[in-house]
Amino acid sequence: MSSRLLLIFLKNPVSGSVKTRLAASIGNEKAVEIYNKLINHTVEASRQVETDIQLWYSSFIDQKDGFDGKRFKKRIQQGRDLGARMWYAFQEGFAEGYAKIAVIGSDCPDISPEILESAFRRLDENEVVLGPSEDGGYYLLGMNSRMPFLFSNIPWSTPEVFPETIRRLNERAISYKLLPELNDIDTADDLDQSGFV
Repeated sequence: MSSRLLLIFLKNPVSGSVKTRLAASIGNEKAVEIYNKLINHTVEASRQVETDIQLWYSSFIDQKDGFDGKRFKKRIQQGRDLGARMWYAFQEGFAEGYAKIAVIGSDCPDISPEILESAFRRLDENEVVLGPSEDGGYYLLGMNSRMPFLFSNIPWSTPEVFPETIRRLNERAISYKLLPELNDIDTADDLDQSGFV
C-alpha cells in the first residue's frame, strides 16, 4: 500500500444526469460522450502517478467501465451534499492508514500526471494543497490530516467555494500551497475554450 491516496469523484455517465449545462447546448448524448472522454483522460493521468487510486461513483459501482478493479478500488459516494461526500471519502482514507490524500473531479481536461505529482509533493511541507478553478471553485484538494471544517457549510457550486476555503485555512493558520489555476468543462464555452474533444 502506498502512503498516498487519490480519490477520483465521478458521476455515473447516464444521459440526462451528467453535464446538464453542457447538454443544454449540445444535447444529452454528446454531453455523455464528452464526459466519458473526460473520465478516461482523468483516469489515464492518474494511472501514471505513484499513488493508490479510488474511484468514487455517484450512484452505483460500474464493474464494466473498463477500469481494472485491482488498480482502482471502487466505492460509492455517501452524503447529502458534495462536502459531506468528500469528507466521508477522506475519513475512510485516513482510517485505512493513508498519510496524504487528494481528491479530484473528473471534468478537468488539463489535469496531468505532473499536476497530481506536484500536489502530493507539496504535502511534504504543507498541510493542504489546493488547485483553484477559474469558476471560483477548486479542481483538487489535498491534505495530510483530518480537517472537517473544510467540508461543512460551504456554498458548493458557487464562485465562493475557493475564497471561503482559503479564508478558513488562513483563520486557522494552516499552511497551504496552490497549484496552477485550471478550468473544468461545465458549459459549451468551456468546451470551446479548452480545445478538448
